[in-house]
Amino acid sequence: MNANEISLDEGQVKPVVDHLNDLLANYHIHYQKLRGCHWNVKGKSFFTLHVKFEELYNQALLTIDELAERILTLGKPPISTFEDYIKTAKIKEENTIGMEDVIMVKALINDMATLIELERDILDITANAGDDGTNDMVNRFMQFKEKNTWMLRSFINED
Repeated sequence: MNANEISLDEGQVKPVVDHLNDLLANYHIHYQKLRGCHWNVKGKSFFTLHVKFEELYNQALLTIDELAERILTLGKPPISTFEDYIKTAKIKEENTIGMEDVIMVKALINDMATLIELERDILDITANAGDDGTNDMVNRFMQFKEKNTWMLRSFINED
């Protein structure tokens, strides 16, 4: 076994890092969409959603930092250009100017579904690699989004 500094097999670290970089790219696009929603929300739900969007983008920013630092902990560089984020991410940019509040919430629910799907894939990969540190971190991220997906769906009365 060719182990890295934290006793993980080097051959198994590469797929973990590749998937973490994919997740990082998707989080950056999601983060920017959250900021756009926060800035551009209008209407009767303004006060509720403005605060919620800020909570979500603050958490996304912390997640982005944790992802990049975990990639570095695994001995690899995180991707760090918007060109790479846009090219890599499944989540697509959206112009939130003039977007209705319910459409914003639905877009964020869709983003979270994509992020959860990516995280579930990472959980399988990290389990196979014996990478409990990454597994625990990603599981935390997923649980936060699962709860907030439920809350956002409740807000728009969607089952």
